[in-house]
Amino acid sequence: MTASPTDPYSQNPLVHKDRRLGRSDSAWVRSFACEDMSILIVCRGPVRKEAMDTFGEMGVRRVGILLSEKDSIVYTNALAPELRFVSPQNIHRVKDYTGANREEREAVMAEIVDICLREGYGYVFAGYGFMAEDETFVATIEKAGLRFIGPRSATVRSAGRKDEAKRTALEQKVSVTPGVQNLTGRTLLARAPSIEALRAEAERHELSVNFGAADSAADCAELVLDASYSKGIDLITVDEISEQLVKELISLYREHPGRRVRLKAIGGGGGKGQRILQAPKDPSEAAEVAAQAPEKFREILSEVKAGGVGDNKNVLLELNIESTRHHEIQLIGNGTWCLSLGGRDCSLQMHEQKLLEVSITQEALREASDRAHAAGRPEEGRALATEFDVLSRMEAEAERFGLAVGLDSASTFECIVDGARHYFMEVNTRIQVEHRVSELCYALRFTNPQKPGDFFDVPSIVEAMALIARHKARLPRPARVRRSAAAVEARLNATDRSLNPHAGGIIEYWSDPVPGEIRDDQGISAKNPDTGQFIRYRLAGAYDSNVALLVTVGGDRDDSYRRLQEVLRCTKLEGVDLATNLDFHFGLVNFFLGTNVHAKPTTRFVVPYLTQVGLLKEQLDQVDLERALVLVEEHHVRRLGTGDEQEGDPSHHAVQATRAALELKKTLIQRPLALLAAEPHILSGWLSAMRGDYALKEGRVEWLLNPVRALRHGYHVLNMSYREDLPAANMIWDHDRRLLETACNFYDELERRLDLEGAPWPEVRVRLETPEAPAGFDDALWRAVREAHLGHQLGLEMFDILPLVAERAGFYEMKVHEDLTVTVPERLHDPELQKRMQAVLVPPPKADGNEIVAVTGGMFYAREAPDRPPLVEVGTHFNVGDPLYVVEVMKMFNKVPATFSGTITDILIETDGTIVKKGQPLFLIDPDVAPDSGDDGPGEDDRRAYTEALMAEILA
Repeated sequence: MTASPTDPYSQNPLVHKDRRLGRSDSAWVRSFACEDMSILIVCRGPVRKEAMDTFGEMGVRRVGILLSEKDSIVYTNALAPELRFVSPQNIHRVKDYTGANREEREAVMAEIVDICLREGYGYVFAGYGFMAEDETFVATIEKAGLRFIGPRSATVRSAGRKDEAKRTALEQKVSVTPGVQNLTGRTLLARAPSIEALRAEAERHELSVNFGAADSAADCAELVLDASYSKGIDLITVDEISEQLVKELISLYREHPGRRVRLKAIGGGGGKGQRILQAPKDPSEAAEVAAQAPEKFREILSEVKAGGVGDNKNVLLELNIESTRHHEIQLIGNGTWCLSLGGRDCSLQMHEQKLLEVSITQEALREASDRAHAAGRPEEGRALATEFDVLSRMEAEAERFGLAVGLDSASTFECIVDGARHYFMEVNTRIQVEHRVSELCYALRFTNPQKPGDFFDVPSIVEAMALIARHKARLPRPARVRRSAAAVEARLNATDRSLNPHAGGIIEYWSDPVPGEIRDDQGISAKNPDTGQFIRYRLAGAYDSNVALLVTVGGDRDDSYRRLQEVLRCTKLEGVDLATNLDFHFGLVNFFLGTNVHAKPTTRFVVPYLTQVGLLKEQLDQVDLERALVLVEEHHVRRLGTGDEQEGDPSHHAVQATRAALELKKTLIQRPLALLAAEPHILSGWLSAMRGDYALKEGRVEWLLNPVRALRHGYHVLNMSYREDLPAANMIWDHDRRLLETACNFYDELERRLDLEGAPWPEVRVRLETPEAPAGFDDALWRAVREAHLGHQLGLEMFDILPLVAERAGFYEMKVHEDLTVTVPERLHDPELQKRMQAVLVPPPKADGNEIVAVTGGMFYAREAPDRPPLVEVGTHFNVGDPLYVVEVMKMFNKVPATFSGTITDILIETDGTIVKKGQPLFLIDPDVAPDSGDDGPGEDDRRAYTEALMAEILA
């Protein structure tokens, strides 16, 4: 973790440097020491560095890490930055953190156990990584006599497997979504429909099954299947499961007409292993639509690597709740007690991957509701009170569930929320990426049962997990202690403007954290201790796109958002072929700051939002800013005269002064405009931040903020304030700074003298349009003031372009209502429009007419699964829409379809699992018709016509 001096971890009074956070140094507190632990960390990413830091601060005697070849050998310049902080003898190389199939996974598990036994590690920490909730892995660790820092294997089985968890939830009277959780069990029952038939099946395969532990044939089927997994055999085939899947889907479609169905692997996570099946338009089409499901089912098995012999191939079928929000409850337990640490709203996500996560606590919701009522916003107050009720119910159900499964570490109880209702979704039996959002709001206080004044506080969930692994049942049930009122986390990912992964870039510079920023960056920002210089780092992308987690806290949600806004504004990342979602986050955070930070967006918000940003860029691409400024000059010249006046004519001096002033102000105005126009996400943030500073009336912009100050805000948003140590490209130029400061100082002094400080701009402007001098000004001075005012405002009509273009793009149609619901125009859900705007935001890679190139970086696969034939071979003729290859990005498989028809003449990538870059040639082809080279945007004549029409409106 890289943190600023004002990081809450160092400033919070609960936190002491030695991590033994008691108010006394009693023998009872000291008895919970963890110095004798030796821990092997078997995960990667930000949590690996966090765990290293936390265990070090706890005084743990020895900490080691695994290092995959994909972190180090494949990418020779992408050495895990954590290596800078670990002794070489504590780094243990493995081929991969996990394997492609059951045999490879078991080999990796055996290798990890061997490392622990050989090197003397007694504990294993898997974070939120590859094996963090793998029941087999945890059981393997336990059987070797080692301890797992996380839930035990029995808890992983009952809580982490989605089918088992759903059954437990039903037993505990937890609200669940309708569907089928025992597809494989029903498949086996179709062949062996009675207990007697199941007993015969078990005997035929020599399976040891305790039939006395089951009350029904369905329960017996699950026991028989579990025994088959233990033995490593398949009782049912993928084809049989697929056939049963179709039957179950037809039944669901007929019982719930018009509803989509979600297929979900029991061992997925983070959106991995999930597919949404479209609803039939008519019940009579149910069988036809359901017939497409087996292909999706096979994709899921490949994605979660559960397609091998003896793998549990069960998937859940659930009705897809369309207008949902994704909330989760942080749980911690030791097997005898279970405590919730509030919730997190994780609805802002894409591709089932979370992007922005926000804390939810009962205290903060109650306070926000009270503030809304006091401010005269009763509907918002009632909506927040409803949120409080939903959170209270979810926390109670989560703790009940945790006790039922004997939760003995950190886990997350995940729900979907629909208005005042919620439905249990799954439990992740591991720490989550976004765990800091909860731990920054609550610490755990452990109190001596015999002596109430004797206690210690634990602010870190990673530390709590280690503490529980070491001391288990000795730990009394803690109380949760409030730390910060609110926290928010942005996931900084290596993605392009359309949020598609962009791997392979090199970070050459990363600005230092700003006050209030908590940066979990894997150690990337750590500088060379000898030179103080940033160390170049290549974003490998072999596993996922996450680069860092940017976290802030505040006195309420608005405060935490504003601090994150400042972090995003000030952060600079520079490098080669580098793309991140930093600007996207800036736009998104400002959208909610400009509307309402307590808004309730659904999980379907981000893609329409991106589409809207694409429409904004599409409109701006039609504007010629150079031509617009020429039109402004021509307008003012015509207003003063013809522009052809001879020297000595009354208007000649005014015309020449106008031209000179505009030339002097040209870069002052055009630089921020051009930069805002070039980066649509930053422009979205500027427009959102300025929402209350202008109004649109009948196609015209009425500024409520002095345009001079709007110009200053533009430089602020772009982080281009003047600093002597910055290169000229990164800041306002000195002569422009002097012009802007002069203008701002002029209006500050004028408003003070007119007693109009804080008055809306229209009121100040009307006063300036009055020829009569006000009190305190003589006529000559007032004329000079008015002329100076016209000079300072000259050319700022250019800033009207941005709100008007936003209006044309429909930017303001996305609204947050008083009840905190969010309106997303239906047009933004159109898949064709979404696809077109994705290409506007990031034009697809151009290829020669005889090749197909990678649409994104990632891992290339020629087939859907190891046991399936290649999708295409030399000589294969393909049509539009046919799948050509699979690319694994962010741990998920994506089949890439053909956009034109042709024949494969050569295959350039020979090995599955090869890392490819966006735009890299994959196949040589003979196209049936030469493919479209792509739209280069509007031509010069179109841009000129659009600009002239727009400026005619502005200058009318």
